Amino acid sequence: MKTAHDLVQEARKSVDEQAPEAVRQRMADADTLVIDVREPDEYGQGHLPGAISIPRGMLEFRISSEPALQRTERPLLVYCKTGGRAALATVSLQSMGFGQVVSLAGGYEAWLAAGLPIDKPADIAFD
Repeated sequence: MKTAHDLVQEARKSVDEQAPEAVRQRMADADTLVIDVREPDEYGQGHLPGAISIPRGMLEFRISSEPALQRTERPLLVYCKTGGRAALATVSLQSMGFGQVVSLAGGYEAWLAAGLPIDKPADIAFD
């Protein structure tokens, strides 16, 4: 039986994983859609600038209803916490016909470690 780790390792062999700085440069292209496949609470604690939240478990189901994903030629950048879920999501997106999908190597943790900017919801003040 294959483990989740085995599936991730297998997926990583067939996806384009790029380092945080290379990903940041890709994000300069306004057409690139950044997809955070972490869970909503993780996204709510902070995410890459401009990222939309589509949890890994819902990705395949949300594709047809997500207006931003109606063009399979659109460049996509996918990330999660450390890269495993993103690798699996990238394989799914590729099998669904998306040809320009990049996964953030090391995920959100690598992005933070590189000191790159994030979007974080403002704390609500109850005065």
